[in-house]
Amino acid sequence: MSIEINQISKSFNNQLALKNISFKINKGEIVGFLGPNGAGKTTLMRIICGYIKQNIGSIKICSLDKDSNEELVKSKIGYLAENNPLYKNMYIKEYLLFVGKLYNVNNLQNCVLKVMKQTGLLNEKNKKIQQLSKGFKQRVGLAAALIHNPEILILDEPTTGLDPNQLIEIRNLILELAKNKTILFSTHILQEVEKICDRIIIINNGEIIDDQSVSNLTKTKTSIENYFIKKTSI
Repeated sequence: MSIEINQISKSFNNQLALKNISFKINKGEIVGFLGPNGAGKTTLMRIICGYIKQNIGSIKICSLDKDSNEELVKSKIGYLAENNPLYKNMYIKEYLLFVGKLYNVNNLQNCVLKVMKQTGLLNEKNKKIQQLSKGFKQRVGLAAALIHNPEILILDEPTTGLDPNQLIEIRNLILELAKNKTILFSTHILQEVEKICDRIIIINNGEIIDDQSVSNLTKTKTSIENYFIKKTSI
């Protein structure tokens, strides 16, 4: 099991953001984490990655308790945040070397070349990040998430703001990465979920309201968009 979430709750200033969240994600699964704005997706992703603490509940990453093995767990997760924070005055290779040093990556030069090749950045390596298109900036964020060769990728809105061609490029990249990674990603582009995911988990008002395989929905000839609207309108 790659990710095990058990009864997670989180409040901010006495306002409940997450309530008794539980689910499991198997190794190698691609899971779409769906919900309206403010539903709790980013909060849970940040808890999984160790950026904020839950109030109640536990998380296991690759069978390791997150709170008892914080540094080891962080080494197993690659995280692309929603706003993809980057040092835009850095060159691509310079930035990836910087991130790799934070993770104490061995053979760092080789690892940087590997992730640049994986994410299609080799031809852009001599550019500053600020010179890149939105799509290539997302690629840099993905490369940074991959630099330490994590087993799990947590991607928060990786396709937001991309034009159709860029969206297809990032979709294909995610599918390629999924060959040997477990992926949890959130998105509002529901058509992408049908093309990428094995399974969807829907959260609304801080609670899980559905957990469904994409193949089951396909059999019922129900689009994920219509299914999502029905579930979150209740």
